[in-house]
Amino acid sequence: MLEKIRLYGDESLRKIAKPIPMHRDDEIKNLSKNLIESLERFDGIGLAAPQIGRSVRMFAVYPLWIEDEKKRKTMIFINPTLLELEGIQNEEEGCLSIPEIFEKVKRAKTVSFKAQNLFGKWKQYIATDLFARVVQHEYDHLDGILFVDKISLIKRRLLQGKLKKIAATTKRGINIASLH
Repeated sequence: MLEKIRLYGDESLRKIAKPIPMHRDDEIKNLSKNLIESLERFDGIGLAAPQIGRSVRMFAVYPLWIEDEKKRKTMIFINPTLLELEGIQNEEEGCLSIPEIFEKVKRAKTVSFKAQNLFGKWKQYIATDLFARVVQHEYDHLDGILFVDKISLIKRRLLQGKLKKIAATTKRGINIASLH
């Protein structure tokens, strides 16, 4: 099911997401399907469960860095834990929850992390460059952190008008994007 993207100002984006108990197979599979469908519909490369109003520790990543499109398959990460961060990259980021705003954000160049798959099995990953950036961005969503929290105070002040405009559509703590 296609989910609506929560926008800046929505309370779900600022909550610390809860771990997912792995005994809820059907719920996990449905959520992962919804994440994948929504990610693909909105043409993103990463989407965290809080961005669709679910405060649980799951995110989806579309591996845009794999050159052969036929081999690309959206990956689901459940209850991820960052293990090690190395190096620095400073690249531009955007976010489906903060449309039309892009800023450079410093992130680790390489990230080692572990996460569960849909069957509850833990797997360890080493991500570099864009994959590392997407993992850190989506992981931040699980802790209620947005990429605009990581830019300089001066840049954040310059964006304040745009952010306020997005947040102004929030009603009773919910801010849902209209479908394009």
